[in-house]
Amino acid sequence: MTVRLNAISIVVADMGRSLAFYRRLGVAVPADADGQPHVEAPLPGGLRLLWDTEDVVRSIDPDWVRRGSDGMSLAFEVDSPAEVDTLYAQLVDAGYHGERQPWDAFWGQRYAVVHDPDGNGVDLYAAL
Repeated sequence: MTVRLNAISIVVADMGRSLAFYRRLGVAVPADADGQPHVEAPLPGGLRLLWDTEDVVRSIDPDWVRRGSDGMSLAFEVDSPAEVDTLYAQLVDAGYHGERQPWDAFWGQRYAVVHDPDGNGVDLYAAL
């Protein structure tokens, strides 16, 4: 048996708002996807990022409830430490919640953390 990670799925309250956030991070989301209940976008390396509305998830599991997402985050690499600062500022200025302002991490990266519209942690980083 061969097992491969093929997709990462995000449950969203507002598809258009979530897709706008991920477009700002360079994810190639189809332009006409904002009103769809399920959306997929290819990522470099063959992975896919998937979005489903809460209604879609409840159609599969009527007892589903949002329980938060403190145990997992997505990490997006940029080319330079200055780009971490710029992207973080752009996202916060656009109204997204900045959890942790950019800092120089002891492991050798410029790092910052923001939340997507559904409260999922999104890390931004670049090598120092």
